[in-house]
Amino acid sequence: MSVRLTRPSQEQLQALVVRGTTDSLTYEPVGISTMAEPPQGYRRERWSRSLGRGDGVFERAGDALRHWRVHKGAGLVVEAGGPPAVGVVVAMAAPLPLGFVEVVCRVVDVIDSHDRFGFAYGTLSNHPEQGEESFVVVRSADDAVNFEIVAVSRHRQLLARAVPRVARRLQVAATNRYFEAMQAAVDQ
Repeated sequence: MSVRLTRPSQEQLQALVVRGTTDSLTYEPVGISTMAEPPQGYRRERWSRSLGRGDGVFERAGDALRHWRVHKGAGLVVEAGGPPAVGVVVAMAAPLPLGFVEVVCRVVDVIDSHDRFGFAYGTLSNHPEQGEESFVVVRSADDAVNFEIVAVSRHRQLLARAVPRVARRLQVAATNRYFEAMQAAVDQ
């Protein structure tokens, strides 16, 4: 995990993306965000929000995920090796009360069907957590569109383990910002 006092440049994040291409995931098995029960020692959190109804809502939500607008709209500085696709590495800098924490993840799954679109990424070695997080837009038979986020993780690095309540609070705050950013993208 890297913490810096100033916002990182796109070049600095791009260097993390390049390093992440040879890095290994910090957990097993891949796909834990889709499991009914998390592996021992991991916590599973699931959040869902209604976005509205109809094809337009579903398309705008999917487009926001494809272009990392949910993450950028949540206040993260994002540099990705492309749109979400299996193997794509994404480096992000999340604002802290003082400075930014840099994290790197790899996309491990993409969901792309008529009524579901999204992806899951897994943590690489510089991430303070270990596990997987998925971001999926779901359209039901009655045209209701929901945005679902599932995080399966455990604290990995000393700082996150030392202050688990703070780490948890930061995760919940980030999730709320993802929902706000998604709603803003859909409402455009």
